[in-house]
Amino acid sequence: MRSDQRNSLFTGPMIRQALIESVKKLNPLIMMKNPVMFVVEVGTFLTLLMILFPKFFGVEGTVGYIVIVFLTLLLTILFANFAEALAEGRGKAQADTLKKTKADTIAKRLTSSGKIEEVSSVDLRKGDIVLVETGDTIPGDGEIIEGLASIDESAITGESAPVIKEAGGDFNSVTGGTKVVSDWIKVRITVDPGESFLDKMISLVEGASRQKTPNEIALNTLLITLTLIFVLVCVTLLPITKYVGVKLEIATLIALLVCLIPTTIGGLLSAIGIAGMDRVTRFNVLAMSGKAVEAAGDINTMILDKTGTITFGNRMAAQFIPVGDHTEDEACQAAMLSSIQDETPEGRSIIELAKEQGCTLDEQKYKKAEIIPFAAETRMSGMDFEGVSYRKGAIDSVMQFVKEKGGVIPTNLKEKGEQIASLGGTPLAICIQNEIIGLIYLKDTVKPGMKERFAELRKMGIKTIMCTGDNPLTAKTIANEAGVDDFVAECKPEDKIRVIREEQIQGKLVAMTGDGTNDAPALAQADVGLAMNSGTMAAKEAANMVDLDSDPTKIIEVVSIGKQLLMTRGALTTFSVANDIAKYFAILPAMFSVAIPEMQTLNFMHLSSPTSAILSALIFNAVIIPLLIPLAMKGIAYKPMPAVKLLQRNLLIYGVGGVIAPFIGIKLIDIVLQVFGL
Repeated sequence: MRSDQRNSLFTGPMIRQALIESVKKLNPLIMMKNPVMFVVEVGTFLTLLMILFPKFFGVEGTVGYIVIVFLTLLLTILFANFAEALAEGRGKAQADTLKKTKADTIAKRLTSSGKIEEVSSVDLRKGDIVLVETGDTIPGDGEIIEGLASIDESAITGESAPVIKEAGGDFNSVTGGTKVVSDWIKVRITVDPGESFLDKMISLVEGASRQKTPNEIALNTLLITLTLIFVLVCVTLLPITKYVGVKLEIATLIALLVCLIPTTIGGLLSAIGIAGMDRVTRFNVLAMSGKAVEAAGDINTMILDKTGTITFGNRMAAQFIPVGDHTEDEACQAAMLSSIQDETPEGRSIIELAKEQGCTLDEQKYKKAEIIPFAAETRMSGMDFEGVSYRKGAIDSVMQFVKEKGGVIPTNLKEKGEQIASLGGTPLAICIQNEIIGLIYLKDTVKPGMKERFAELRKMGIKTIMCTGDNPLTAKTIANEAGVDDFVAECKPEDKIRVIREEQIQGKLVAMTGDGTNDAPALAQADVGLAMNSGTMAAKEAANMVDLDSDPTKIIEVVSIGKQLLMTRGALTTFSVANDIAKYFAILPAMFSVAIPEMQTLNFMHLSSPTSAILSALIFNAVIIPLLIPLAMKGIAYKPMPAVKLLQRNLLIYGVGGVIAPFIGIKLIDIVLQVFGL
């Protein structure tokens, strides 16, 4: 979704719908899913019965007081329901936008004989091959098997600039609902109806498939336990008070119970979880589960690719350096010859730099040359023409190639290669037949601000490890410039898995980013795997998060959002429990001061009357929920710092604040009730 859509999520219609939903959620079958608030609803129902049948309950003289208790309890439930409904409403608003994208489109399916038949996109099945031409909407998730096209993905990512997708490589996956702007592609459908990327996204943002996380389940168990304890306390209070001669109204006992149980966090817990998922989604990251978001908050180690993540990734030719007895012009000419028809960014940059330096070449002369594309096995590319081999590639690979042809290695090759590597560049050796002519200095640049971002992660207690295919010297230079904690040079896919497992064996949670099929095993092994939307389907299926903007550095923000979710839940729980202290000092003296005058000394707030004290505490208990809804939705601002300092800070703000705020709030409500003669 675009930023303007994100900022307008709290709309009038959404608030009205949330109000309606908060009433619908009064259904006991729905309320039972939240045991804390279900207890409040039972208490509300009992007070309603007292109002309707006062003689039966023997409360004829205090019906007015019970009516106020009933209305306050009802508002408490409605406020809690409203918080959850509002959080769900934000997700549904995003889902509605996505559903407009997921329209039934006509697909051009290719039959086994090669003919085109037009079918509805809902009739497509996994394995079907479709033709998508200029102006067509891609009918389903799949992988390009033939062709190249410019694709508008703004319906999914919010970005208006089209992206180039082509068959082969790591950028061949397409998403249903996106549109081909130019050219054509053949797509093999990889999912059945209802299982597409967009279907999963709609389901997740609606909250239909949201499962409670382990942290949330544990907290919910704690809240239920506390509720059961206070129910037992209040039930046993009735015979005890009768024994000591204190007449205790059932409505007062219900008010005490509601104030004692953790209603604040009980009412906001679900909303916090939904809002956390929503924050990730609005950040254009699709989390496959709430567990993934929470795991991001507990990350200890982050594995990052160098190219495209820490650096811009577009290595460009910066200089031609001759070796041995050769000149710079000879190195320039050899580099140009080895890069004919090399359409990679590096290859094009070599040709451009050579032309800038005055090197010329009759490209028509080499049209019939045998082009040797780059291969991971050889780590070289170039051409063969009229029995002469022209190559460029990794220094060790070119050295081996030259030795096999009986050539001699220049004595200054290694020294000059190390000089380039020490500057953070990548040296490519150039050879003609069995003679090394020179080096190409390829330069990649560290993205601005990366050092500061890694410093923030360090403050969070997160270790950063850079993985790169570069040689150790180049890797070390880039690692120092970027400010990462460690690096793995000449890294292969299996090395990433090894690093992840080594960290996990030490009890650490690991996050990593990736986009290629060869990244899939490592993404699956990591506790938090963030796949790029531009990457392969295998990578997206292996990961538990997908970045729709395909920005590898976004893993840093995802970690911050995860920590923010955990902090928000912890802080509001602390605040809720701390609230109860003030309520004890308000209600308990009011309940027992008549029979036990000494209890009046606990009335620090000097509340005007026992009735006012009970109502003030109960009303505060209700109004604090809507006051905290914005905080639950937005989340607590996260500042990078060690866990111990973070805990101390939150205990000071939300623990001490949770104790002080109710004293002030209850006293103010008491003053207002005095004005109205209650």
